[in-house]
Amino acid sequence: MILYTSGTTGTPKGAELTHANLKTNAELTADTLADLSEEDIVLGALPLFHSFGQTCGLNATMYKGGCLSMIPRFEPAKAMEILERDKVTIFQGVPTMYVALLNLADDKIKDTSSLRVCCSGGSAMPVEVLKGFEEKFDCKVLEGYGLSETSPVASFNHPDKERKPGSIGTPIKGVEMKLVDDEGNDVEGTDEVGEIAIKGHNIMKGYWNRQDATDEVLDDDGWFLTGDMGKRDDEGYYFIVDRKKEMIIRGGYNVYPREIEEVLYEHPAVAEAAVIGVPDDKMGEEVGAAVVLKQGEEVDADELRDFVKEQVANYKYPRKIWFPDELPKGPTGKILKREVEVPEEAKTA
Repeated sequence: MILYTSGTTGTPKGAELTHANLKTNAELTADTLADLSEEDIVLGALPLFHSFGQTCGLNATMYKGGCLSMIPRFEPAKAMEILERDKVTIFQGVPTMYVALLNLADDKIKDTSSLRVCCSGGSAMPVEVLKGFEEKFDCKVLEGYGLSETSPVASFNHPDKERKPGSIGTPIKGVEMKLVDDEGNDVEGTDEVGEIAIKGHNIMKGYWNRQDATDEVLDDDGWFLTGDMGKRDDEGYYFIVDRKKEMIIRGGYNVYPREIEEVLYEHPAVAEAAVIGVPDDKMGEEVGAAVVLKQGEEVDADELRDFVKEQVANYKYPRKIWFPDELPKGPTGKILKREVEVPEEAKTA
């Protein structure tokens, strides 16, 4: 199978996944992560050309003989209707789907008591969104991590182990993970940041007709460099810090957008946020934030700026904030930061 990457930071590449890659990942998803059975009804709201929707949705459900209830495009109100109509037991989605369901008007909320587990992947879920969703819908959310190149699941908050909100959990069976620095040396210290590297049965053969790109991410020992920066606690749980290519360097200091986004999501008026680097003559890059507000909410840039400034180091808070009606998203609902438009006033302010 050739599955194309989402192209979050560049042109999509075709990841060559073997029968063994796909079969093993689907079996592990069904047996050890979602505890799927023929009694389960899974909401198929993810596109099947994407590794999350295909492996964890289609393949894992079919492997167990369960039911995949599909909708052609995710719309929160329609998804809510199907959750009630089909008594869906498992919901799988990317964080923006959880945001959309969480922000639905009260009169659109249906009976979701049949849900027994929700799985999140595709990108990091803000902790405030996870807590809010669980409180509103009374269903545990298990966050995992993977890429098209890893079939996709690499790590997960396993249902039989301690769950840590904000963490992508621990490696799945048969998979190894580690952190490395720019020279490829292991990063050993607890809470030190390094690039996540993965090795195991889930790693792709390579990129279709792109040996140059393959050589950049796969070493001779089978370790795959993900491009994601992370850290690990003393119990072996991994935490995503941000994409390596999305790190902002402001005046020589590293700023990881996800840390700032987590704070923005804590503000009651914020529905979605994307923090990006904006070119700046003095600092090289300035921290900018595109913020979508919840329906009916109002807040100005100064108030949001002060809100973040109180919780992060002085060099990290966004000096430039603007309010688009929506954020650009890919087919899976993942926010595409490279397509976020910066208004002229933010470029010159």
